[in-house]
Amino acid sequence: MKKVNLILILVIGAFLISGCNAAFVMGNKVVGVSSGKFIYTDGILTTDYPSPFDKVWKACEKTIADMRTTDIEKDKKIATGTIDAVASDEKIHMSVKYATKNLTTVAIRVGLAGNNLASQLIHEKIKKNLSEK
Repeated sequence: MKKVNLILILVIGAFLISGCNAAFVMGNKVVGVSSGKFIYTDGILTTDYPSPFDKVWKACEKTIADMRTTDIEKDKKIATGTIDAVASDEKIHMSVKYATKNLTTVAIRVGLAGNNLASQLIHEKIKKNLSEK
């Protein structure tokens, strides 16, 4: 029990001294937080959008189309969906999940190991497409 408390204190301390961006390894997972909006775990950058699922799904589709990707595969269900595509020889995997009526979670992985910067740029394009509608 003392070990768990010590680990918890160390993790909280790491967040406090790291400022807006933090990343650390927990077991075999890499976890990062960027400005409280994005969660980066094992190469997947996740964020929540304050919009309904269908609106976010359409913004994700438009983003993929605007990027002129190839080999696009879409799989949409009632409350979840995935889009797989290829851009500049990098695989893009986008997962869209219903959270609540006006909250949708989008997780993006670019490449095999994940590319934080590329994923963040895609999230910015989704955000832009959401604001246009």
